[in-house]
Amino acid sequence: MAKIAFLGLGVMGGPMAAHLLRAGHDVTVFNRTAAKAEAWVKAYGGQSAPTPRAAAQGAEFVMACVGNDDDLRAVCLGDDGAFAAMTAGSVFVDHTTVSAQVTRELHDAARAKGLDFVDAPVSGGQAGAENGALSIMCGGAQDAFARAEPVMAAYARVARLMGESGAGQIAKMMNQICIAGVLQGLSEALHFGEKAGMDGRAVVEVISQGAAGSWQMQNRHATMLEGGFDHGFAVDWMRKDLGICLSAADELGASLPLTALVDQFYKDVQAMGGGRWDTSALIARLRKFGED
Repeated sequence: MAKIAFLGLGVMGGPMAAHLLRAGHDVTVFNRTAAKAEAWVKAYGGQSAPTPRAAAQGAEFVMACVGNDDDLRAVCLGDDGAFAAMTAGSVFVDHTTVSAQVTRELHDAARAKGLDFVDAPVSGGQAGAENGALSIMCGGAQDAFARAEPVMAAYARVARLMGESGAGQIAKMMNQICIAGVLQGLSEALHFGEKAGMDGRAVVEVISQGAAGSWQMQNRHATMLEGGFDHGFAVDWMRKDLGICLSAADELGASLPLTALVDQFYKDVQAMGGGRWDTSALIARLRKFGED
């Protein structure tokens, strides 16, 4: 079993780190709010450290799941960053959804120190993290991925190398683009059915077995119909991710008209006070504007 540091214990990172501990790894955790790290250790075991550098001391693998580009730089770089303590040949695995630019920046910084860096954003939400059933899209060197894959297996349904550094983040952007469009379509269908007096659950039972079926339809239609949005992936996080997608699209010369539109719809949801609601809250916007 491996000596591992895990940086970031949010709704995704906390369960992921717990799976590593259950798999028999020696896990040291760091969280910016120290009380959360202490609570995690009390709940699961392992040990906590006061800085990313202290957590990474002697670790073969350092996994991170933090908030954004700046958060990732903070746990990697500087005197208290993980890179300062990692030894040549060790692997940094980043599960944060960030820009491909910062990924390549940190990959180059890691390689300059003789470290390996794998970008490995995840899909599957809080439930996937808790159930150890995440999909992981990776970028980096083949040998680094091959060493990290058995470790990630503790919380992965599938992990696949998509290409060189940054390719994992590009794949995650594609994932978020798909989700945004599917959720808007599902929201419109359910809202339309409500206006027509249809039994949404009955309709979904039928259409989910055909070409319209999706994970979102199967797992979110009931709570969308009930108006319950206190689970899953938050609107604030989705807007952060879609902003990354749209910025990358500008650089690549790609056209994302639907993604840009749905991003603005999520902005409306934020204005309704729904920043922490689940991304399926797009239907709440339709209901609000349908009543106005």
